[in-house]
Amino acid sequence: MKVTNVEKKEKSTVELTIQVEAGEFEAAVQKAYLKNRNRISVPGFRKGKAPRKIIESMYGSGVFYEDAINDVYPGAYEAAVKEQGLEDMGHPVMDIVEVGKDGLTFTALVSVRPEVKLGQYKGLQAPKTFNEVTDADIENELEPYIKRATRLVSVERPISMGDTAVIDFEGFDNGKPFEGGKGTDYSLEIGSGSFVPGFEDQLIGLSVGDEKDLDITFPEDYVKDLAGKAVVFHVKVKEVKESQIPEVDDEFAKDVSEFETLADFKKDLGEKLKQRREAQAESAFESAVLEQLIDNLEAEIPDGMVETQLDKVMDEYAMRMQSQGMAMNDYLKMMGMTPEMMRASAKPSALRQVQLELALDAVAAAENMEITDEDCAKEITKLAEQYNITEDQVKAALSMDMLKHDLRLQKANDFVVAQAVVGEAPKKEEAAEEKAEKPKRTRKKAAEESAEGEEKPKRTRKKKTEESTEEPKAE
Repeated sequence: MKVTNVEKKEKSTVELTIQVEAGEFEAAVQKAYLKNRNRISVPGFRKGKAPRKIIESMYGSGVFYEDAINDVYPGAYEAAVKEQGLEDMGHPVMDIVEVGKDGLTFTALVSVRPEVKLGQYKGLQAPKTFNEVTDADIENELEPYIKRATRLVSVERPISMGDTAVIDFEGFDNGKPFEGGKGTDYSLEIGSGSFVPGFEDQLIGLSVGDEKDLDITFPEDYVKDLAGKAVVFHVKVKEVKESQIPEVDDEFAKDVSEFETLADFKKDLGEKLKQRREAQAESAFESAVLEQLIDNLEAEIPDGMVETQLDKVMDEYAMRMQSQGMAMNDYLKMMGMTPEMMRASAKPSALRQVQLELALDAVAAAENMEITDEDCAKEITKLAEQYNITEDQVKAALSMDMLKHDLRLQKANDFVVAQAVVGEAPKKEEAAEEKAEKPKRTRKKAAEESAEGEEKPKRTRKKKTEESTEEPKAE
């Protein structure tokens, strides 16, 4: 392998022209022949016994080129990138220039880490809004506890709105029962809207033992077989229940919490709500500060760097789906999406992660931030406690270089937020005037992962071959 040309391109990319010499490429072609000969049918020869020259004479001298190229160029690409001292950010674009008996020549457009101009990162200004907790807020916090403590009790009276009726029912279309229209001992909350419109209202006033035919017309957007149809439901009421709401007093507080009095319980609810709101306000403040940090960043981010981060975003999503017992393909079908559609929708998020990582990395460099072995040891202990595993298991699952990288980014993140001040955020129009030539940026709350790492090239596109080829027939 040798690099015959190096040319800087736009958006932080470098184009390499790489040549694989005749001897190396010939060895790859021979390897491709040995791999594929058993599936190629040649008259007069048993499968796997036809000489290479015979196969090439039948299907063209380039019959094995594609497999040979796919075999040889990943190693040639990696060697070329290393020789040129490039930091490959992934997703290279390959094009074949020449392929034949004299070897292989191809170009590789390499995405490299861009030069970054950081801009202001100290003293960034953003609002921090906190809503005080009111008595009404605390009453709202009590509602879930009241609902859970509410009991349904049987009553000897006609059904009214808000009651729960236990019923048997069966639906008839022109006198014939239809599929899915029958239920026994079904508990229906009147006013919940869980049944077809008009069904629940017609139960009001009925008592235990009453039977009634309900005239119902299904909505036009209902299931295909019943949409817009007029049907009859025969209903029998078997039980009527009403909600018995508990008295909200000290006894109630004892039943639903660890507190002895309602006043103490309410105080605790108020304090916890205040903590949540403070955390939300801090998170919103941090997000706004980091948005400004990204806005102040100037960097030509290569597409390959975003695509590499996008790979990670998609992999993380697939793992989350798997942890919930669903395959990614099944999820996409359910959502009516293709992998390409989902990838496109996730691209802005991947771009934000790349932008923020570059900005935080630049802050760490500007402030000479380093991560010590002690810092790593503390984080490993924290992770072990968080996931209830041993520290050795954490170490086995983590790359120490990646851990240091992530801790360095977090340290820079904390520094930027700590240096920020609460106040009126700069107007977007002013920021746009200051950076009229700067590309648009997007927001990100926190950097989750590094976009570092090399990725082997995956595809090629042939521009010119020595001789056209015909696909061999397999039997």
